[in-house]
Amino acid sequence: MFTAELAAFATSSDFSLCARLGAALAASPNIDAISFTGSQDVGPSVAAAAVKTGARVQLEMGGKNPLVVLDDADLATAVSVAVNGAYFQAGQRCTASSRIIVTEGIHDRFVDAMVERMKRLVVDDALKAGTEIGPVVDQRQLDKDLEYVEIGRREGARLTYGGERLRRDTDGYYMAPAIFTETAPQMRINREEIFGPVASVIRARNYDEALAIANDTPFGLSSGIVTTSLKHASHFKRHTQSGLVMVNLPTAGLDYHVPFGGRKKSSYGPREQGAYAKEFYTIVKTAYIAP
Repeated sequence: MFTAELAAFATSSDFSLCARLGAALAASPNIDAISFTGSQDVGPSVAAAAVKTGARVQLEMGGKNPLVVLDDADLATAVSVAVNGAYFQAGQRCTASSRIIVTEGIHDRFVDAMVERMKRLVVDDALKAGTEIGPVVDQRQLDKDLEYVEIGRREGARLTYGGERLRRDTDGYYMAPAIFTETAPQMRINREEIFGPVASVIRARNYDEALAIANDTPFGLSSGIVTTSLKHASHFKRHTQSGLVMVNLPTAGLDYHVPFGGRKKSSYGPREQGAYAKEFYTIVKTAYIAP
């Protein structure tokens, strides 16, 4: 079996080229299967071409991942989980926590603690000792991140901290991690994947509203909850509309031995990793032999 793996990252200089390349690979009679990681702009064209030839296809197409923080959460755990999930690796993870949904009882304390932790984050050369967050990948991605900061401001969200270009001794595309508060679920910064160190806080009245907001997205890759309630943790695991779910852990953490993938527009086809990956790259044949 001949397979092709295609990655078309959000910073690609030419989405149309990626779309043509992916479709051409999937449509080739020499390709049995194609694994694609990239955007929703490109992925469907790859799948459509694969269907015509009968090639197997799996797509991973990003996320707008929610992290729910409930009133009963341990505050230090909530801040650690949110900062790691939203900003580490400069937020350039498809599983990053870009929507932080916080219930009213802990909202103000959580925001204050988040900002204090963000003030201490070390943004610098990724190879330098002590650095916690490195630069974004290139100028195009930095421009996109800064554009979304302005979009959030225009939408009426409050830029509580960060969001500006930084300069360091080593050349790079550095940005101060940004956090928006007083945001609404329908704002673009809460609907569109940014793929950078930008996160929004959404206030919710209670657990039920927080879960509804978490599921109100066309994406469904990863989600998380910070709580000390076994009841809410168990309910969230079953009812969150995502392929990955974390309890008191960053949404961006994963184990390569278990299946990886999402729901809705985040993923299509068989899961990656674990036994699912082995099955995707294996042709199963059933043979019958007369006695």
